[in-house]
Amino acid sequence: MTDIEIARKVKLKPIEKIASKIGLTKKQLELYGNYKAKISAKPDMEKQGKMILVTAINPTSAGEGKTTVSIGLADGLNLLGKKTCLALREPSLGPVFGIKGGATGGGYSQILPMEDINLHFTGDFHAITSANNLLCSLIDNSLFFGNPLNIDENRIVFNRTLD
Repeated sequence: MTDIEIARKVKLKPIEKIASKIGLTKKQLELYGNYKAKISAKPDMEKQGKMILVTAINPTSAGEGKTTVSIGLADGLNLLGKKTCLALREPSLGPVFGIKGGATGGGYSQILPMEDINLHFTGDFHAITSANNLLCSLIDNSLFFGNPLNIDENRIVFNRTLD
């Protein structure tokens, strides 16, 4: 089966139910629909946990990369009876344009809902892009209207951006 066929056969559980397995309440979540959420900065948990960071590894020739390894690590820790929470970054638009693999793993090691995650997730990239480009507009306007901010236009290294 393809990744999408495997994903479509899964019945998703509400994120609140998933979060409750590690002791989080609805109050500690910022919900993005029924299946996605952010955890509040200070979840008021009695015991602090341990963090394992998986970063800067190259995918194998079969395509297993950071996401697949991270999912496997979290699943393995769950099988050992550990309360495990896997947090992934918001993906770039690369998967949408076929430039790179999806940011949700593959095969039976996937994070769902893949379409939501790859197409907009929580909106963080859009917010960062908008804030960056607003600052660029302010610089442009200052220069256009006589430079009241006294910006040295020869030293500007701040560019507009798009993911």
